Amino acid sequence: MKRAVLVLVLAAVAIAGGLAATGYLPVSGWMSQPAAQAVEQPAQPPPPPAASVVKVEPAEFIETVMVTGTLVPRDEILVAPEIEGLRVIEVLVEEGDRVKKGQILARLVHDTLDAQLAQNGALIAKADAAIAQARSTIVQAEASLKEAHNALERAKPLRQSGHIAESIFDQREAAARTAEAALVAARDGLKVAEAEKTHLEAQRRELEWRRANTDVKAPADGIVSRKNVRVGSLASSVSDAMFRIIARGEVELDAEVPEEQLARMKSGQSAIVTIAGLGEVAGTVRLVSPEIDRATRLGRVRISLKSTEPLRIGGFARGTVVTARGRGLSVPASAVLYGQDGATVQVVIDGRVSTRSVKTGLRAGGQVEIADGLTAGDVVIARAGTFLRDGDEVRPVFEPVGTVSEVQ
Repeated sequence: MKRAVLVLVLAAVAIAGGLAATGYLPVSGWMSQPAAQAVEQPAQPPPPPAASVVKVEPAEFIETVMVTGTLVPRDEILVAPEIEGLRVIEVLVEEGDRVKKGQILARLVHDTLDAQLAQNGALIAKADAAIAQARSTIVQAEASLKEAHNALERAKPLRQSGHIAESIFDQREAAARTAEAALVAARDGLKVAEAEKTHLEAQRRELEWRRANTDVKAPADGIVSRKNVRVGSLASSVSDAMFRIIARGEVELDAEVPEEQLARMKSGQSAIVTIAGLGEVAGTVRLVSPEIDRATRLGRVRISLKSTEPLRIGGFARGTVVTARGRGLSVPASAVLYGQDGATVQVVIDGRVSTRSVKTGLRAGGQVEIADGLTAGDVVIARAGTFLRDGDEVRPVFEPVGTVSEVQ
């Protein structure tokens, strides 16, 4: 009997404990005092959210612009024949050859010009003889004129004294006039002979010029980039030039730049150009075009290249142009928010967020220069966004910050 009562008591205690655990019975009547106090204590508040932050530190900025384009000659010389219609008898250079100013590139046939020069020489000799003959005629005419004048002067007193017939005086007077006319004619003959010689000499100079230009020469130092002539063809300046020469061997990059970045580019800026198959080549911006293409909204720049290796025109190249350098306070670009009031960053002070207006400067490599609004050592939210407001409590988690800077 006692054993049955004990079993019933233990069962009742177990049932009461289960009901207390599920909330059907108050705990205070069935649990110990320390356990009841632990259950009745209020819950601890949750920790503030973690936020990635970085320190504002000075950094070097190198702002660059990406460009792409084609290798072209800085100055291209078109070499055409000075005289046309002559056949090419010899070609002395090939594409890629480096030539000097005055070097013969090709020769044209000159047999006809040689014959014309010989004929012209004979005509000039004949003109010299005509000039000598005209001068002799002048001397003879002057002597005849002097004799006729003397005879006329002697006849004048005889005529007055009546010792000479009037007809004889008229003959002497006519002879003097004829001698004067003969002298004028002789002098005119000399002028004609001299003019003929001058004309022949001018013809000779033209023939000599044509003969000299049967040798097609390089007008300047450079590299032959194209040859459009073969032995046996007729020289002509109407078709394409016989040769194309890269003046002084200077090759540059003719690059295209977006309109908004063109304003940052100036002559003299340094550049690094990557050429397919050759690698990186140093360069300098030589020319910034004042015109922007209306269809593509792209501007053009010319970058002079300095390379000891031969550069092939027509090849593709891309490069980076350094447009600005500076040193200032750096924050990640993701830390800057842009709104109607300008740029802002979120600063963490004593574990709470505070929004500040800032003035930005150069951009490079995912970093932004802060010209005003922050000081070195300030802690800013690395990835600012709309989920954080002024006064929000955060738990800062620092991220490493690199010193700068590459192309943007």
